[in-house]
Amino acid sequence: MGRILPFILLLAGGVTGAEHERVVESILPSLDYGPTCWSSLELQNLGDREVTVDIQPHRASGGLVALVGQWQSTVRLQAGGRANYRLEIPEETGRAWVKIRERISSPQFSPVIAVSGRAECAEDNQLRSTPREVAYPTRNPWFTGDIEEMHGNLISLVNTSELVAQASLCYSAGNLYSLPSDSPPKADLKLICSASFDVQIPPFASRQFPVEHEGNTHFSMKTQGQAIVLQMLRPLATGVKVYSVDSTIKFGGEASPEK
Repeated sequence: MGRILPFILLLAGGVTGAEHERVVESILPSLDYGPTCWSSLELQNLGDREVTVDIQPHRASGGLVALVGQWQSTVRLQAGGRANYRLEIPEETGRAWVKIRERISSPQFSPVIAVSGRAECAEDNQLRSTPREVAYPTRNPWFTGDIEEMHGNLISLVNTSELVAQASLCYSAGNLYSLPSDSPPKADLKLICSASFDVQIPPFASRQFPVEHEGNTHFSMKTQGQAIVLQMLRPLATGVKVYSVDSTIKFGGEASPEK
């Protein structure tokens, strides 16, 4: 009987373009909508190549919504192209947000899509238009500060993850305390909260919280979530519920929740 020699079949598969593709995400939060308010999203291709962009608009409750005049959420922008979109939410009032996903087909390419937004509200026969700034989510962001420079401000929170997030708010008069223990005392003191709230944020939902409550002088917020966006909004004028982004406010990130 002849000897049977084993053989090995090698499958040489070429690397497809999809394996090299990566996605760059940006978030456009605090987009007003309602009977007298509407918001728009603008994309501009600053590169010399066509780019594919996925647009995912969400209402305040977290649900997906459509774009006016668009039957799908994926668009293509030619080199140097510009496009404007509006969110289609006619039946309620709130603040929406949009996730923009730029598809980059080669590791040699860099992101080229510039994202901007604008919220417009009609109030007493006046049209007030305020720009919205792009933000990027972080894990467990936090904020603490005195109210003196933030009267009337709101903190906008967006849970961009499909997991539930949590926000813990502390309104304080600025009083501090420390806990006695057998271990060496810690150098940092903790705030005494005159009012505190724990709020669960559903997946893809957004919320807003005032920094003032019953005359407090200090406000702090801690969050727990994989991908949360925080923005500080300040009122444009007294008596008019239109807010612009306060870019001077800085938020902490990557903080581990206390046990």
